[in-house]
Amino acid sequence: MKDTRKDIAVDETELLRQLDYMQGIRKINDAFETETGKKKKFFSLAMGCQMNAHDSEKLEGMLDKMGYERTDEETDADFIIYNTCCVRENAEQKVYGKLGWLKHYKKDKPDTVIALCGCMMQQDSVIKTLRQKYRHVDIVFGTYNLYKLPELMNTRMESGDTIYDIWQEQEEIVEDLPSIRHFPYKAAVNIMFGCNNFCTYCIVPYVRGRERSREAEDIIAEVKKLAADGVKEIMLLGQNVNSYGKNLSEPVSFAKLLRMVNDVEGIERIRFMTSHPKDLSDELIEAMKDCPKVCKSLHLPVQAGSSEILRRMNRNYTKESYLETVGKIKEAMPDITLSTDIIVGFPGETEEDFQETLDVIRKVGYTTAYTFIYSKRTGTPAATMDNQVDEDLIKDRFDRMLNVLNPMIHELNEKMVGKIVHVLVEEPSKSNKDVLTGRADNYALVHFEGSKDLIGQIVPVRIIENKTFYFIAERVNGD
Repeated sequence: MKDTRKDIAVDETELLRQLDYMQGIRKINDAFETETGKKKKFFSLAMGCQMNAHDSEKLEGMLDKMGYERTDEETDADFIIYNTCCVRENAEQKVYGKLGWLKHYKKDKPDTVIALCGCMMQQDSVIKTLRQKYRHVDIVFGTYNLYKLPELMNTRMESGDTIYDIWQEQEEIVEDLPSIRHFPYKAAVNIMFGCNNFCTYCIVPYVRGRERSREAEDIIAEVKKLAADGVKEIMLLGQNVNSYGKNLSEPVSFAKLLRMVNDVEGIERIRFMTSHPKDLSDELIEAMKDCPKVCKSLHLPVQAGSSEILRRMNRNYTKESYLETVGKIKEAMPDITLSTDIIVGFPGETEEDFQETLDVIRKVGYTTAYTFIYSKRTGTPAATMDNQVDEDLIKDRFDRMLNVLNPMIHELNEKMVGKIVHVLVEEPSKSNKDVLTGRADNYALVHFEGSKDLIGQIVPVRIIENKTFYFIAERVNGD
């Protein structure tokens, strides 16, 4: 096995270096295709968050430049790459399960190259397990050096060794990597990397590192390129977009960046996530209100309604300050929709704490909520806290929360019936090819009958039925 870790920062020539490796591997793959009549294929799987999904678009873009063709069947692939997640331990078990299957698969197809990257690889315990039990894996790298995939592949081809290239930090950001977007009309744009919050249940800061913001001019240049390529909707991504720009040599607030993106011609919609409540400023609320392209929907994770549990979570806001922020948002944008994340059963949660969470749900009125049963995550402070809540009690509270939450969501969404909304059409329904699906400005999921030539367009539809978590609509004439 060969370790290629170097304690150096990326310099301005790094992109050119990786492009050279891409071209070299492309020549090898083109020669293979000429000789055999077959094109080499890759299979890519992104697990976890939208950040991982966007990272995988870049990995796939580099593989495309190297002459590989995408396949959705692992058994057809010459190169298999998993971009892993470690937020929950069941995500790790999924990876190990796949690696067990690949061990047998590689015996039948020994030339297949297997690569692992992403958050899971930043953990020492995972690397130790891979070295001991999964020696059929060929390339292992982490979250800081995804751009080095071509170089790592080249090293593997030349040496035949297993390559481990795990970095613990990386300050500079490599711009302009090739990318394959899964949707031609919408795209994600990273505005920052890493996280400084250290919520006690979360492992992200330990595997993604400290916050690093991209220069605003680089972000705007990317958005302009996407607009010229026909992209209509932009999703600005960061672990906490509200703290964007604080570490730049010339700080730029997220609110100012939002206004700059709003001014880019061709872009019609702007979304962003994730927005940490402790950093959501009045300036940002005003920017959201003023910018017509910014969608009037906001994901604002509360996690818990009890100020004491929020303190134990290290969220750095209280129930009262969260509700005050929500009040300001609704006053500025009365029609805005709010979504959230909620964890039930965090260590030390009492029945009184749980009732505080229900109180927040009733007072805010979320139209979407991503709900989770707390489970220990090895490596986080919460995993070793006293007063772990009994699993049966957690499940009981979780069910009671859904019995409050789901009827409220249905009641709030009932107000949409009869309204005309504009939907960015994304794709045909998986269950009915004559039905299209897409998102309204407020992020509502909408299904309606229509032809496939509407995909990628923003079309007006009238909501005719509320299905709680999605809507049925019909086409209307309009601009």
